[in-house]
Amino acid sequence: MDLSQYRSLRAAACDLNGQMRGKRMAMAEQHGIAKGVRMPLSVLNVDIWGADIAGSPLVFETGDADGVLVPTERGVLPMPWLDSPAGLVPMWMQTEDGAPFDGDPRQALARVLAAYADRGLQVVAATEMEFFLVDDSGSEMAPPVNPLTGRPLQGTAILSIRQLDAFDAFFTELYEACAAMDIPAGSAISEAGLGQFEVTLAHTDAMKAADDAWLFKAVAKGLARRHGMAATFMAKPYLGDAGNGMHMHFSVLDRDGHNVFDNGGPEGTDLLRQAVAGCLRAMPASTLVFAPHGPSYDRYTPGAHAPTGAGWAYENRTAAIRIPSGPAQARRIEHRVAGGDINPYLMMAAVLGAALTGIEDGLTPPAPITGNAYDCDLPQMAGDWASAIAMFETDPIIARIFTPLMIDNLLMTKRQELGRLAELSPEAVWKLYLEAV
Repeated sequence: MDLSQYRSLRAAACDLNGQMRGKRMAMAEQHGIAKGVRMPLSVLNVDIWGADIAGSPLVFETGDADGVLVPTERGVLPMPWLDSPAGLVPMWMQTEDGAPFDGDPRQALARVLAAYADRGLQVVAATEMEFFLVDDSGSEMAPPVNPLTGRPLQGTAILSIRQLDAFDAFFTELYEACAAMDIPAGSAISEAGLGQFEVTLAHTDAMKAADDAWLFKAVAKGLARRHGMAATFMAKPYLGDAGNGMHMHFSVLDRDGHNVFDNGGPEGTDLLRQAVAGCLRAMPASTLVFAPHGPSYDRYTPGAHAPTGAGWAYENRTAAIRIPSGPAQARRIEHRVAGGDINPYLMMAAVLGAALTGIEDGLTPPAPITGNAYDCDLPQMAGDWASAIAMFETDPIIARIFTPLMIDNLLMTKRQELGRLAELSPEAVWKLYLEAV
């Protein structure tokens, strides 16, 4: 692999909150990266501020022991948002004896995908990445300046080509960066919010789809700064405006590459309905994964295009789970609950793990809803952060999807964040989460 174009390297893994944790490496150290980079296991389980979790056995009880970061299959990727040429080496964590570290979110998804593989199945997934471009130079977030007029954006411009073209320099660089990083960026649209946009990432192997979502967040944030703005994936940057979601589409292939959700018609197979049933059953208790931060719950407002009830439907965007129309061979499930502020690995592990429980248990979903999902009597998502933490702790399906260590780490982390967040002013809250999620 030719690394002569780079002047430094970054070895980085994903922590519980989706942030990159790792080291800046000199080019002289490049050959050592392949053998592994030592880093405390506790680093992947710090809170949103980057602080150790009080009482975590990963810290003082074990002497803050090291694990070993090893490269993932992504190889070395450019970091186009930096001025100096640098290479990013995505990593994931192992224990000293080479076993997967259960506190690593990427390992959580790998565990779920291995369970599909044991049944001769492969998951194909895609994501829709929503974000706002904002001016964060003042005491409040504000819409960005239109590069063509020099004036702040004044109104929403859903599906506006004019607004997309106003930010063409940013999007041109964004697409060039995605191509260089092997992120399959598809169409971009101007969304419903003021300065809000969406970029779809194409269907691919589920692990790569999670990698792509994680990396896309980094490149969007980095390039926005180069253009004098911030890009934020906060679930609800402005209380009176639209929220950021991260919709996930997935289908499942058998050993012959056939989509097991396809029965040749619009209704899909029994396996599709079993997967839907599993997703619905696990949905309320999975709220903590789909809304992992205090401000995440501002997005769950009835009638605001963020699902609040566990229901499903055919071709209905008010439902939490939508079965899109289109060619039967592309039959898939669209999971519409997660906010843009999620950890992609944990979110996909929760969704796909729930779907697999539905298949394993042969579950039957309720009848698909019709009309407005907000008018239906449905099991509800957790209404607040504290309730979500409590539901996640005791749910039996969550215990089937995630290891005890992952569950305990996430609970301890979120309880610590919940306590500290109450001490912050509104200005400190948005500045904390602006780019951290």
